[in-house]
Amino acid sequence: MRGSAIAPHTPGHRRTLRTAGAVASAALLLPLLGAAPAPRQDTPVGLQNAFVAASARYHVPQSVLLGVSYLQSRWDTHGGAPSVAGGYGPMHLTDARTAMATEAAHRSEGADDARGDQARPALVTTTEVPVDAQLPARLKTLPRAAALTGLPAERLRTDPAANIAGGAALLAAAQRHLGEPLSADPADWYGAVAEFSGADDSATAASYANDVFAVLREGEQRTTDTGEDVRLPAEPDLAPDTSQLGRAGLRTADADGTECPRSVSCEWVPAPYAQFGDNDYGNHDLGDRPVSQRIRYIVVHDTEGRWDGVLKLVQDPTYVSWNYTVRSTDGLIAQHVKAKDVAWHAGNWYVNATSVGIEHEGFLASPDAWYTEAMYRASARLVRYLAGKYGIPLDRQHILGHDNVPGPTASYIPGMHTDPGPYWDWRHYFELLGRPFHATAGPRGGLVTILPDYAANQPRYTGCTTAGEPCPAHGSSEVRLYSAPDESATLIKDIGLHPAGGDSTIDVNDVGSRAATGQRYAVADRDGDWTAVWYLGQKAWFRNPPRQPVAVYASGFVVTPRDGLTDIPVYGRAYPEREAYPQGVPVQSVSPLPYRLPAGQRYVIGDVVPGEYFYSTTFTTDSHRVVVGKDLYYEIQFGHRVAFVRAADVRGVPSAS
Repeated sequence: MRGSAIAPHTPGHRRTLRTAGAVASAALLLPLLGAAPAPRQDTPVGLQNAFVAASARYHVPQSVLLGVSYLQSRWDTHGGAPSVAGGYGPMHLTDARTAMATEAAHRSEGADDARGDQARPALVTTTEVPVDAQLPARLKTLPRAAALTGLPAERLRTDPAANIAGGAALLAAAQRHLGEPLSADPADWYGAVAEFSGADDSATAASYANDVFAVLREGEQRTTDTGEDVRLPAEPDLAPDTSQLGRAGLRTADADGTECPRSVSCEWVPAPYAQFGDNDYGNHDLGDRPVSQRIRYIVVHDTEGRWDGVLKLVQDPTYVSWNYTVRSTDGLIAQHVKAKDVAWHAGNWYVNATSVGIEHEGFLASPDAWYTEAMYRASARLVRYLAGKYGIPLDRQHILGHDNVPGPTASYIPGMHTDPGPYWDWRHYFELLGRPFHATAGPRGGLVTILPDYAANQPRYTGCTTAGEPCPAHGSSEVRLYSAPDESATLIKDIGLHPAGGDSTIDVNDVGSRAATGQRYAVADRDGDWTAVWYLGQKAWFRNPPRQPVAVYASGFVVTPRDGLTDIPVYGRAYPEREAYPQGVPVQSVSPLPYRLPAGQRYVIGDVVPGEYFYSTTFTTDSHRVVVGKDLYYEIQFGHRVAFVRAADVRGVPSAS
C-alpha cells in the first residue's frame, strides 16, 4: 500500500515516467540451538524441545539450529503465515510458489493498485504464479525439506516442530554436500550454515554465516510470539572453520564500486542515467554530495514488490530510483545510485536532494508477511556505516520512514507514501543500530519518546486487504492519538491529509493520528493514565499507564512562536528566500502547508538547516546548481511526519523551561 520505490517525481522536475510490472519474488531460511531451560509453566511448552529433538534426529548441533533460526525469525512462528519472501516457520523454510498462489487469489479481491495511490496510473502487476523452474533454489527450500524428512509440505508450513525438523534436515544435507562429517562441534558447520542461507554468491553466504556465528558467540534469549521462553547460551570462544565456504561452488558477486561496510554483502546493480524522449531523462540526477550539499537524512522504505521485480524497476530509465535495496531472505544489499547522486525516492525534492533512500523487500499492509532478522541486521549495518560516513545523527528525525517525509506542498500531502508502515519494528531496528531508545530525563524533562512494547502493542487497523475490513491483530510500533483522554473520543484531525474536513481513520495508510516509536514530542498535559502532546497544532492524547507505559521521559530543545505572534506557518521543505536565486535558476515558492503552529505550543527540534534548493532539470550537468539562502529553518517533529519552520518565526528553548 503506497509502497515506496514507486514514488512519483516531485515539483520542479518534470518527467514522463511510465509504470512497469513488478514481478518475481524472494525468500530464505535458517536455524540453530542451545541447552533447554525449564519451560514457563504459564505458557505453551515445546519449541525449545523441538530444537533438541531435531538436533538428535538429524545430528545437527542444537546451537547451530537455534542460531540459524534466530537469524531468520528470532524463533517466532508467525502463526504459519509466510514472510515477505515466502518463508514459513521458525526456520524460514521457503515455499514461494505456494505463498504467491495464496497472495494472487487474495489480492484479486482488492484494489487494482497495491500502493493504494489513485493519483497515478496503477502499476501493471501480475498474478501469474511462476512454475518451479522459474524460481531460484533459495525460494523453494520447504519442498526440499519435505522430501528429506518425509513430512507433508503443509505440516512444515504450519507445525513449528516439523518446520525445525525440516531445517535440521537441510543443514545435515548441506554438511554432507560439503563432504563434512555430522560433527557435534558447531565450529565444523560454517559451510553448511552459509549454504543454508540460499545465497548464490560467496560474499552473501559468508555474511549470513558470520551473523549466525556472532549470535552463537553472544547468545540470545527471548520470549517468542507464542509466549515461550527460548534460550541460546553464549559460546564466546567459538571459532568456525571458514575455509569450508570455498567448497560450496558459489559465484563471486560484483561489489566493485559499491559504498557499503565490509560487514555486509553488497552488489552493484546500477540504476541508469539515460536520456530518452523529448527533454526527458532518468532515473536520477548526478550530483556532488557531500561537497555540494550535506546528506542529512536516511529514508527507510519498503518495496511493495519482490526482489527480482523491484530490481527490474530500478534498472528502467523511465522509472524512479533509490540508492539501495535489501533482500529479505539473506540480507543481500544491492546498490543502485551513488551517494553523491540524487535518487528520486522520497516524494519531496528537498528530502531527495539531502538524503539516501533504502528499500526493503516487503509490504506495509501485510503484517504477517514478516521481515527476517537477516534483513534487519544488514540494513542496520548499512545505516550505521552511512550515518558515520556522512555525520547523520541516529535518531528518528534523521532516520526517517517514508511515512515521516512531509508533503512538499499542500496538494501533495494526501498522496504522500506511508511505508514502511506501523508494522516496521523501529524499537528493534534502533537496538541493532546501537542507539536503543530509553528514558533520558525524569517527569519534569518536558518531552516523551514514544516507546511501546512492539509485540504487546496491537492497535486496531483496517484496510490491509479491503477498505474498512480489520487487519490481523499484530504488534505495532505506533500509538493512536485522540482529541480527549478517552478511547471513545474522536481521533486527532489532520487537515492536510483530509482537506475536506474529514476525520482521521484507523486505516493502515492513514497516518493522521499516529505517533511512532522513537519520535519525541513535547508534553502538553496529563490526566491519570493519559498523556497529551502537542501534535499538528493540537493537544493529542494517548493512553500511557505507568505500569504499561508506551512512552518514556526525555528532554531536549523545542521551538515555540516568538513573543507577539498568534501562530506561525509550517513548511514541507526548507527552500531559500527569493533573493538567494541567481540568474538562470527559477525561484521556488516557499509555500506553507495548511497547518499552523499556535502560540504556547512546543515542538521538538531535530536540526537547524539553511534554506537550500538543488536545481537539476537537464540531462547535462552544466546547469545543475545548489542554491543556499541566508534564511535558516528548524526541522521539527510536527505530527507523524517532520516539518520545517523559519528560525525567524520561533524561539528555541530547553524543553524543561
